Amino acid sequence: MEDSTTEFKYYHYSPSMVAAVIFIILFFLATSLHSYQLVRTRTWFVIPLVIGGFFEGFGYVGRAVSHTQTPNWTLGPYLVQTLLILVAPALFAATIYMELGRIILLVDGEEHAIIKKKWLTKIFVCGDVLSFLMQGAGGGIQASGTATSLKTGAHIIVGGLFVQLMFFGIFVLVAVLFTIRMQKVPTIQAQSIPWYTHVIAMYVSSCLIMVRSIFRVVEYLQGFSGYLLEHEVYLYIFDAVLMLTVMVVFILIHPSEVNALLKGGKAAKGRLGTKMMLLNGNHRRVISNA
Repeated sequence: MEDSTTEFKYYHYSPSMVAAVIFIILFFLATSLHSYQLVRTRTWFVIPLVIGGFFEGFGYVGRAVSHTQTPNWTLGPYLVQTLLILVAPALFAATIYMELGRIILLVDGEEHAIIKKKWLTKIFVCGDVLSFLMQGAGGGIQASGTATSLKTGAHIIVGGLFVQLMFFGIFVLVAVLFTIRMQKVPTIQAQSIPWYTHVIAMYVSSCLIMVRSIFRVVEYLQGFSGYLLEHEVYLYIFDAVLMLTVMVVFILIHPSEVNALLKGGKAAKGRLGTKMMLLNGNHRRVISNA
């Protein structure tokens, strides 16, 4: 990271209005559909994903406002886009962590998990909250706009991103080992439940979040005059597109099916995730009686 932040300025370019508007529309559409699925299916552990979607949408609203202020940018819109786009993936990750715990319970596969189910969600969600708070605090410290606060805030943000990467890396290892063991010695429940499709969705989403987080670490390590911060296109390629894809993946393969198989009730079903089906609890009774 640079030793000095005296060259700091809000942007090295005029933020693109066209790109911002496109992703405002796309994120709010995806988030609206997720909100509909959430309410209809009562899959409450998807709430962090929905909140993250709103964060993304409003973050790009901040960039659109900044475009209208070029070159006399103000702190408010800049801070909104910085903070909301930065911390949203941590909320996506929280939903992924909670889904794996429910999948393990659904297939009665705790013996195949290297971390017990009751601790798995707690450990990773706590790590996620720590990362979220560190990144948010770093962004808040930068809000004063002084050279010292900008440098200190950037260090804290990088630390938060490393915490996110560490916990996410361990989570992926846990998920992969669980999947391998389940495929070698499947439980009775796993043989009649479409759990593997949801695991694949988690893998794809996890990889996308990992790539995005690595991009952000490199971006902050390069400093405020770094190549990545000087070129807006990389934000859209390695952040906006990847995070929108995460939301789309969970629209197509919605976690409500896991929830419905566990507890009965409605699940979003179909390739577009908009047709609703009712699981009346028979699967849950079969699992409990096995």
